[in-house]
Amino acid sequence: MIKKFINALMALTMIVGVAISSAPQAEARRGHGVGLGIAAGIIGLGIIGAAGAHARPYRSYSAYDDDVCYRGPRECHWTGRRCFENSWGDTVCRGGRYICERPLICE
Repeated sequence: MIKKFINALMALTMIVGVAISSAPQAEARRGHGVGLGIAAGIIGLGIIGAAGAHARPYRSYSAYDDDVCYRGPRECHWTGRRCFENSWGDTVCRGGRYICERPLICE
C-alpha cells in the first residue's frame, strides 16, 4: 500500500516540477532556488521510494519463544515426470520440472 502511495507521490512531484519549470519567472530576481528545490525533492523522493521498496517487516524474537522457524538447506528434485521402461529394459523419464526449494523448519 505504501509503495503505491510513494509512486503516486513521485509522479505528482514530477508533474509539478515540469509545470513550474516551464512557467515563466514572475520575479525580478533570479529564480535558481526553484529548480534546486525541485531537484532536491525528486532526489529525496527517490531515496524514500528506494528505502520503502527494500523495507522488511520488523519481528522481534524473544528468548521465551518456543516456535522458532527458519529455512533449511536447499533441496532439489524433479516433479511431474513420466517414467517408463523401454523395450531394452532401461527406465526412461521425460517431462517435468527440476525445482529447488528451502523447506521451513520449526522447532
